[in-house]
Amino acid sequence: MLRVAVVGSGPSGVYAAQTLVGQREVPGVRVDVLDRLPAPYGLVRYGVAPDHEKIKSLTGNLRSVLEDERIRFLGNVEVGGAPLTTARMLELYHAVVYCVGAARDRMLGIPGEELAGVHSATAFVSWYSGHPDAGSFDLGGVRSAVVVGAGNVAVDVTRILARGVPELEPTDMPQPALGALADSGVRTVAMVARRGPSQAKFTTKELRELGTLPGVETRADAAELALDPAYADPAAAAALPAVARRNLEVLRGWAEGPSAGGDGRRGIKLRFYLRPVEVLGGPDGRVRGMRFERTAPDGRGGVTGTGAYEDVEAQLVLRSVGYLGVPLPGLPFDPATGTVPHAAGRVVRAGRASVGEYVAGWIKRGPTGVIGTNRPCAKETVSSLLQDAGALARRDLPGDPLDALRAAGLRPVEWPGWLAIEAAEEALGRSLGRRSVKIPDWAGLHAAAGLA
Repeated sequence: MLRVAVVGSGPSGVYAAQTLVGQREVPGVRVDVLDRLPAPYGLVRYGVAPDHEKIKSLTGNLRSVLEDERIRFLGNVEVGGAPLTTARMLELYHAVVYCVGAARDRMLGIPGEELAGVHSATAFVSWYSGHPDAGSFDLGGVRSAVVVGAGNVAVDVTRILARGVPELEPTDMPQPALGALADSGVRTVAMVARRGPSQAKFTTKELRELGTLPGVETRADAAELALDPAYADPAAAAALPAVARRNLEVLRGWAEGPSAGGDGRRGIKLRFYLRPVEVLGGPDGRVRGMRFERTAPDGRGGVTGTGAYEDVEAQLVLRSVGYLGVPLPGLPFDPATGTVPHAAGRVVRAGRASVGEYVAGWIKRGPTGVIGTNRPCAKETVSSLLQDAGALARRDLPGDPLDALRAAGLRPVEWPGWLAIEAAEEALGRSLGRRSVKIPDWAGLHAAAGLA
């Protein structure tokens, strides 16, 4: 029997586990899926916006995998430090697949970024998604917000800031976050990109959603859109990918007139060709605005500064300019790419593949792709692992790793513990007159799982 540990219970980890038990070349594979959190599903639970229920329904597919009798979920287990080092993992398992994601956000690298009221979109998403490591957000006094970035995460945080609370109440958003958004005075949100609309990374479905929010006017600036060579040139537009062409048409509509349904009290404006150069602060040490330099296409797919500047009012700034992986103690790491060096998923140490150690997901390829991209990525890694299975299985292992984890003082949350958390969140929702509501703190999760 081949005993494999998968570290991380997000999509890449679950797909790796599913591929391992679903293959026929090596019978008798057993998989433990370990996660630092007592709850499974990774970014599907803690990254997908709460009002995107269709995407969040993917948890049903992930659940069916984790309920397979050949797979065991062990939450509340942190790998990489004492007592569960990467070396210790190889003593307990024939092979280990690390699917630990990319937990750090990129900085803007401009003056004033340390001011109060400047945050990463990652931190904001973690807060409204109920991640137990998230800090709190005080939105009092925030009238105008700036979101720097042009990807789907930037669209998500823009939408959540502008959305009315009645549309968020049916979601699983934690009650403290819902209350803070209900009490906020946010009236305008500017989503700002340094390049043009044809280079934006958001998808058309998510973009269009900004124009359907009840009571919100969504606008684009016609003069800024016109700077994009593809905006007015049909031949240049035809050469773009289909998503970029559709995005341009959506934005063209908002430049000709605001989205329908707005009442003038709340608004979203999409801005392009503006590069952040400074966060402006007040005497109280809090952000009061951002200074941008107008950019222009350089003819090579990039932009160049024009020397013209514009200040935009903001009491809240969220940067959404990408993610980076973080080193896991005991594994090699490439800081330039934020990934673990690998060859077809095999971890590479000092130029040689380390048979028995593997990576999948963002820590393997960087923060690219959508949820479904993790499936072929995990399949490639598992294929490498199965090629090594003959050598791996010859190594004798001690008894059940769960016994070793408990002996080391760890308190794993098994599947029944997770089901108890689910039940507690459903009960919390009923007590608030809502549906299931997330428990957003470690103490609450531990208590619900029976660890308190």
